[in-house]
Parts: sequence; structure tokens; C-alpha cells
Amino acid sequence: MKEAQHTWSLLMKTRLIALLLALLTALPMVGTGGMAMADDDKRGLFVNLTTDDTWAAAKAIMFAHEKSLKNGHDTAIWLNVRAVYLADAKRPSHVHGLMAEQGTSIQDMLRAFMADGGTVIMCGACSKAAGLTKADYIDGVVMGEWPLVESWLFRDGMQTLSW
Repeated sequence: MKEAQHTWSLLMKTRLIALLLALLTALPMVGTGGMAMADDDKRGLFVNLTTDDTWAAAKAIMFAHEKSLKNGHDTAIWLNVRAVYLADAKRPSHVHGLMAEQGTSIQDMLRAFMADGGTVIMCGACSKAAGLTKADYIDGVVMGEWPLVESWLFRDGMQTLSW
């Protein structure tokens, strides 16, 4: 009987210690949606835009601007593959759907995004393949050398969406 009580007591102590360890591990995550982040870490959105289809591009830019940037998140749009053509100052663009009534071009959307603090990063290799240089792009576009892209893409708290 005494041995059974000792075994029971030891089992209860072990469970209590395991419960306390689990609680201490989970506490830093409370209030951060399950992600433990330091106070100085800032959540952000990195939009990977690969198409020059203006319908898809308008959706991506509007989402990045209205849903992320205007809600206080650091936000960057990385224009790569065929998307490099979207910021070409000489290439006219239009917006499909309801936004067409506003007469807003893709370049207008990108300018407004940057004016509000968003970052538009241009893929250097894709620009070269398309025969475009920084001089061809609208003002404010940043050429995306790897250290810049890496600083956005691999930052703690960064989310990525692709269009």
C-alpha cells in the first residue's frame, strides 16, 4: 500500500512538472496569434508578383496597399518575371473591373503604394532579361539586389503572398 501511494505521488509530481513546463513554454505566445515575437519585430507582407496581367496585378497591389500597408504592416511588392513590365514608365497599362471606372493605371497604383510608404522592389535579373534598366521604371522603384530581397523575405514575422 505504501509503495502504491509513493508511486501515485511520484506520478502526480511528474505530471505537475510537465504541465508547468508546458505553460511556461506557451506563455510567450499568448497575444501574438501563436507566434512569439519580440516587441521590436514588426510583422510585414512580401508580395511576390510575377505576372504582367493587369487584372491579377491590380488585385495584388490593392491587397498589399489597402489590407497590409494601410493596416500598419511593412509591405513590399517584388516585381519579377513578367511583372517587371508593370513599372515600365513607357508601357501603358489599365485596370480591369470596377477599378477601370476610376481611370487608375497600374503605374498610378504603384505610385500611390510607394507614396504611402510601401516598397516596390524590381528583380534585377528579370529586368536585364526584359531589356529594362532602372531608368526605364517609374520613380521610387528600388532595384532588388539580393541583400535587399533577403532582408524582406527572411525577416521574422514576414508573410509572403504570390500572384
